[in-house]
Amino acid sequence: MSAFTRLLRTNRNYRFTWSGQVVSEVGDHFNNIAVMSLAMEHRNPGLVVTGVFLARAVAMLLAGPIAGVLLDRLNRKKVMIASDLVRAVIALGFIAALTYKADWLLFVLSAMLMFASPFFTSGRASILPGIATPEELHSANTMTQTTSWASLTIGAFLGAVGVQAGYVVAFSFNALSFVVSALCISQLRRPEGFRVVGAEHKHKTTGLAQYREGLQYMRSTPLVAGVAMVSIGWASGGGAAQILFSLFGEKVFNAGPAGIGVIWGCAGVGLLIGGATGYWLGKRLSFVQYKRTIAIVYVIHGGAYILFSQMPTIGWACVFIALSRAAVAISSVLNFSQLLRHVEDRFRGRVFATMESITWSTMLLSMMAAGAASITFSPRTIGAWSGAISSTTAIAWTWMNWRGHLPEPPLQEVKEEDDTAE
Repeated sequence: MSAFTRLLRTNRNYRFTWSGQVVSEVGDHFNNIAVMSLAMEHRNPGLVVTGVFLARAVAMLLAGPIAGVLLDRLNRKKVMIASDLVRAVIALGFIAALTYKADWLLFVLSAMLMFASPFFTSGRASILPGIATPEELHSANTMTQTTSWASLTIGAFLGAVGVQAGYVVAFSFNALSFVVSALCISQLRRPEGFRVVGAEHKHKTTGLAQYREGLQYMRSTPLVAGVAMVSIGWASGGGAAQILFSLFGEKVFNAGPAGIGVIWGCAGVGLLIGGATGYWLGKRLSFVQYKRTIAIVYVIHGGAYILFSQMPTIGWACVFIALSRAAVAISSVLNFSQLLRHVEDRFRGRVFATMESITWSTMLLSMMAAGAASITFSPRTIGAWSGAISSTTAIAWTWMNWRGHLPEPPLQEVKEEDDTAE
């Protein structure tokens, strides 16, 4: 029995968390495909798509501080359930956009859905060390991340099919997926509960002061600051990939929708291979070796992305985009495993929500920048610059490590309060 199969079979809490993740993330991609397709039917589709991206970026940036504070103050399980139920209502709200074809309605609903997201996703990361044993934690982290990558491919395909069946079907399925996810999370049980020890004392300070405390913790913990830095660096170039894959499939290789699908598919395969490699490495690397590996994979990621952008055929382009995504997946699995082991439980909500907020915001802004640049520059030029920008984080990470600025923080134990409301 593999470690992943054993984890699902023996760990009831993780099994329910994972089941909720699968359903809700596939539903998310239903929504993405439907919203983008709906935007293309508006009078100025380019402006509408840009507006949707900008609305999501602003919402995610604003949501991070609030989600992080609430996850460290309140019962994390209940916050996650509330996030799912709110998102279910918002998803149904998109049906109104079918009748009232107002641009602002699509922007507002997209922003609201994105705003509610980190209350669940960062909550899931925050509770993971509490529902998995130290021996299971690396497996649980790897499985959670690879599931997200797999659902991207599956959800995008099913979303396209769902849109063919009608927008009402796509948005209704998205809403239903959140309800199912909420039901799964409601089944989580721990005698200690899902509230941080001493959380009641946090109400004596303002939310802003508590968030500042979280930022100070991130700044004063070099590993956390370093992982945040490389995540932003990757997102600054990685967000552009969302636009470039379509441009390369359609304009560079003249392969039409099939070419876009092949590039996305190879990128997905690379992520899954990288996730498996990251899992294997994570069980064997010391902390010193882990830091060196991160620098290496970021150089591979950026270099492979540059090569992808310059390849004369779609076949070779797919080889290098798969290599680039595999390197990203390795770094993601290794980085998150370290954070789950070392971040203090009382700060987990703020750390994960802040990282998610700034990473997604950077990605969305990168997507907008790439879209704007495509008017003037060729996709190959944009791709080369995106790869170069993504690799710069390897230089900063290596310098910090060489100067001794990335010491290993102490390992953390999860101690959560008894919550009779569970």
